[in-house]
Parts: sequence; structure tokens; C-alpha cells
Amino acid sequence: MSNHQLAFLLARITLGINLFLHGFVRIPKLEVFVNGLTQGFEGTMLPLVLVTIVAYAIPFIEVVLGIFILLGIYSKKALAAAAIFIMLLITGCAFKEDWSAIGTQMLYALFIFLLLKNLEYEVWTVKKSRNE
Repeated sequence: MSNHQLAFLLARITLGINLFLHGFVRIPKLEVFVNGLTQGFEGTMLPLVLVTIVAYAIPFIEVVLGIFILLGIYSKKALAAAAIFIMLLITGCAFKEDWSAIGTQMLYALFIFLLLKNLEYEVWTVKKSRNE
């Protein structure tokens, strides 16, 4: 295994664990998470019904994306989906004017970008798509 492949593998696993555990720890206390998130968006331009729907979905999206990225299942598609997910979170935080959270999310976006850019170094995957 080359240094590039090892670096990619460790970065992919790290991101996968991070996303998976973000969602996994929230699911048992889903109502608390949703209520807290929804309260944080009171007074913004976003309809609270939409915020509530998205809030219920977030932990499950994190778990699924985390598993796919961790195990290397359709990595290109999973990383692209993760990038879109981060864009959604950034959009929500912009409506909330939570610029510090956006800074953190931009780091996730950069991390995902670097993984996508270096996908040629991917090793030890469970499932690759034909055109990856």
C-alpha cells in the first residue's frame, strides 16, 4: 500500500466514523435533538415545519453516509452525497447567521473535497461502482 493509499484510507475511515457517530448518538435522544435544533431556528426565515422535518432526517442521513464512507461503499456517490448534505447544513446555518458553525462545516466540505479529489488512491472498499 502506498503512502497516498494509506492516507486516503485513514482519512476516509476517520470521516466515516465521525459522520456515523454524529448520527448514532443522536438517534436514542431524537426528540431532544429535534427540539433543540428547531428552537435554534425560531425567528429565522425558515419555516419551522421544514426545519423539523430536516432535523428528524439528519441523524439517519449521518448514519447512512457514515457507514457508506467508512466501508467504502460507492465512495464517489457517498462523498458527493456528503458534500450535498454539508451544503444543506451550511444553508441552514446561514439563515440562522451561525457563522462559526459554517466555518466548521466548511472544514468538512474541504475534507470531503480532498477525498473526492484523491479517490484514485482508494483501497479496501466493500463496493465500488463501475465508473469510480
